[in-house]
Amino acid sequence: MSASRWRGFAWLAAILCAMGLTVRWLGGTGGPGVAGYLTAPVERGTIEQTVTATGTVNPVKIVQVGTYVSGPILALDVDFNSPVQKGQRVAKIDAAPFTVKVRQAEAALANARAKVDKSRADLALKTRQHERNRALVAGNLIAQSELDITRSNTEQAAAQLALDQAAVQQAQAGLDEAQVNLRYTDILSPVDGVVVARNVDVGQTVAASFQTPTLFLIAEDLTKMQVNTNVSESDVGRVHEGQPATFTVDAYPGLPFRGVVQQVRNAPVTVQNVVTYDVVIAVDNPGQELKPGMTATVTIVTARRDDVLMVPARALRFRPEGTAAPTRASADDTVYVLDGDGAPTAVHVGIGIRDGRQAELLDGSLVAEQEVVVGIRRDPATSAPPASPALGGPRRF
Repeated sequence: MSASRWRGFAWLAAILCAMGLTVRWLGGTGGPGVAGYLTAPVERGTIEQTVTATGTVNPVKIVQVGTYVSGPILALDVDFNSPVQKGQRVAKIDAAPFTVKVRQAEAALANARAKVDKSRADLALKTRQHERNRALVAGNLIAQSELDITRSNTEQAAAQLALDQAAVQQAQAGLDEAQVNLRYTDILSPVDGVVVARNVDVGQTVAASFQTPTLFLIAEDLTKMQVNTNVSESDVGRVHEGQPATFTVDAYPGLPFRGVVQQVRNAPVTVQNVVTYDVVIAVDNPGQELKPGMTATVTIVTARRDDVLMVPARALRFRPEGTAAPTRASADDTVYVLDGDGAPTAVHVGIGIRDGRQAELLDGSLVAEQEVVVGIRRDPATSAPPASPALGGPRRF
């Protein structure tokens, strides 16, 4: 045999040997179509467990400004985004009918006071008559019945005076009410803040007979905002006050805002049998970039671990072919590593918090940079499904 032919045989043998070793290292015994296993390293670093929810940006406190009296709007002193101070007039209702009522109440009070003066004079007269008859009865100059009549008249006059004095108080209360209603024609801001909504126009008549209409919405402080989020009942148990949170809004894509969980409200919200709980995120807004009503995508950090070993979450879900499906109790405590023959070997581990991509290793024999199996690499040539036969058999021409 020639030397060139021997060299050809040698190269062929080397190639076949290399192919055999490669198939063995990749786990060629893993089953039909299995060309090997995909692995990923165990890493060391920081892991955060989070809860994601959506919510709405709102001012911490919004005051509804209404009206106690009815009438047409004569003037509006503020508009949208107008800064206001406590006690500042924001609108004016026509005061003409209320001014008339004040005058009527003043007249009624004057009339009541005049009646008091009349009753006081009548009481004084009847008191003197009674004293005079008392002296006459003592001298046996008039009958006792005359004294009894004057005593009764005196007592009736005193009662009438008390009644008229009460009428004065009632008239005074009517005047006070009319003056209060007149003052209510000036709509005043109850707080310092910014007008975020105006629901009336000049000339519009507001009626406060059955329900107080809302004329303005005033946000007390737009530099302090809050995000009201709806957290599902399956996640709310991990959310507590004081936990850090970040969120984004569509107006500023890629710009995260930071806040803190301020309150986890115990009142459930049920919509189509889905139960959620309102979680309030407090956030500073010094530049007032955040506007009321913005939709926020919130991420709440419920747990954080620094400088810990982390295993890929895919490794916890991997099971070799032919292996029974894990029970719920053992689904998260087993990962697989490749032994010297390239076959997957189970390793039991303890798992802590997870972030969806990584999981914290609490205990086990794994070390940093060690490779764990996360999937199967298949051979396309052997794992492709067979072609389906043509329907109806071969066509004949």
